Amino acid sequence: MPFGYTGFGPVIASALDVFAHASAPRGKPEFGIASVTVDGKGYPVTESVELHRPFGDLLRFTHPGLPENPPRLLIVAPMSGHYATLLRGTVARLIERCEVYITDWADAKMVPLSAGRFDLDDYIDYVIGFLDHIGPGAHMLAVCQPSVPALAATAIMAADKHPARPASLTMMGGPIDTREAPTSVNDVAADRPLSWFRQNVIASVPAGYPGAGRRVYPGFLQLTGFLAMNLKNHMMSHYQMFMHMVNGDGESADATKRFYEEYRSVCDMTADFYLQTVEHVFQRHSLPKGQLVHRGKKVRIDAITDTAILAIEGENDDISGIGQTRAAVKLATSLPESMKKYLLAPEVGHYGIFNGSKWRTSIAPVVEEFIDTHRAREVGAAKAKASAAPKASAAPKASAAPRVARRRQAGGAAAVA
Repeated sequence: MPFGYTGFGPVIASALDVFAHASAPRGKPEFGIASVTVDGKGYPVTESVELHRPFGDLLRFTHPGLPENPPRLLIVAPMSGHYATLLRGTVARLIERCEVYITDWADAKMVPLSAGRFDLDDYIDYVIGFLDHIGPGAHMLAVCQPSVPALAATAIMAADKHPARPASLTMMGGPIDTREAPTSVNDVAADRPLSWFRQNVIASVPAGYPGAGRRVYPGFLQLTGFLAMNLKNHMMSHYQMFMHMVNGDGESADATKRFYEEYRSVCDMTADFYLQTVEHVFQRHSLPKGQLVHRGKKVRIDAITDTAILAIEGENDDISGIGQTRAAVKLATSLPESMKKYLLAPEVGHYGIFNGSKWRTSIAPVVEEFIDTHRAREVGAAKAKASAAPKASAAPKASAAPRVARRRQAGGAAAVA
């Protein structure tokens, strides 16, 4: 088309491209971490489903460049409207030194009603179950919203002396106590009664989806809220993308596109989980007040005595204010000071805590060092396992088959559990 080569052609084409990109529907993205570079050498990354559950899978990432008995790290991804792939940069950096597991939460509209309900208690149960599957000595990292259920799960496992309680827990930008430096997100949740949220933001999944009839908080509403918080910045980003296209700078335009393709990929949350989170985290402050109840028992943070805690906050975080995550360090009154650490990342916003250059170069090394410092229980478990191996191999051959059968039977029972 000759018109396409005139001065207005590139402008109109770029404007239409920006509009099409902004309005296009999106499904669940892939992690797509094909390789990792460690000490200048590249290794292929293997992604696998370690455990399948109706409301979320446990994924595992590993590669042949890991050292013998590497730290095993469970990353608890947010269930807040985005998929776990929002933490792609988190996984890609930590997999350099750790065997990484991550919670891959399901889109609630894709879960049939026959799978039952999913609330805050179930979320905590899932975290405990995933840690139990990974085994004793693992470490846990929670980004934003799951800091509350991750801390609760750690406290419950500590009170029960669960052998798979985490050796360390890192919380990043989490709303442990939203009374500290409340943000606009906290204000919106606290200024309206719970009935308002139930009546205005909860909807039923329409026909045509596997979860038809399930009551959910739609992901597009969460995305709308996030965009509205920084509307000027988002508009400027799209204007800059438009100008990059007009000027032929496809690389810069593609970088913005990739970010928004991930950012706009949203999923629904079950109404039970969403409403309980609003109630207990933002309105009642149940966990810091010692009033959170799980399966009929109070969650006691002071039960944590041997899980090291690292709290990380961003100086410019407009989602979780300064002090909200640090509150976890103060609440763990039975934990020795030598097992507590706090990091305030300068000039870092909420997203920059777990993604981007400052995450890779300044924050991730602190997480890795913290994990290495508190691996005593994990190393002890590995040594116990190694010392038990020769005894089993020295047993008479006649009893080998029954032993294998018993192990298989036990493994099958664990998988079912």
